[in-house]
Amino acid sequence: MKSQRLMMAFLLLCAIAAAKDTPMQGTIVSENSVPCGSQAEGKKKTTELMCQEYVIRTDSTEYHVRQEKEAHKALLPVNAAVELTLKKDKMKFNLNGKEYEMLVVSESAAPSSATPPATSKP
Repeated sequence: MKSQRLMMAFLLLCAIAAAKDTPMQGTIVSENSVPCGSQAEGKKKTTELMCQEYVIRTDSTEYHVRQEKEAHKALLPVNAAVELTLKKDKMKFNLNGKEYEMLVVSESAAPSSATPPATSKP
């Protein structure tokens, strides 16, 4: 009995992990500049570095992601549709013919829509 529960839990975790690698549809809903460190300019002077943080919303989840590589510092358009894949703490997607790899810094449940759900008529 205990081994059956362990096997079911293992299979469930494998299914969740496999679902993260499948392509999902999402939309870039916002962009903010956030502090992401500092850089020394002299003995006593430092400059705060800013990074772009994007919120990408899928059907059920909102992901807060940051550009990880210096080569991808271009601003991405808000309300752009993307097809994304997740692997561990990385998100990959193509936009306007360029591939981006972002670092997922947080995720949360997507807010429910303001429209009430459709009801069936008897």
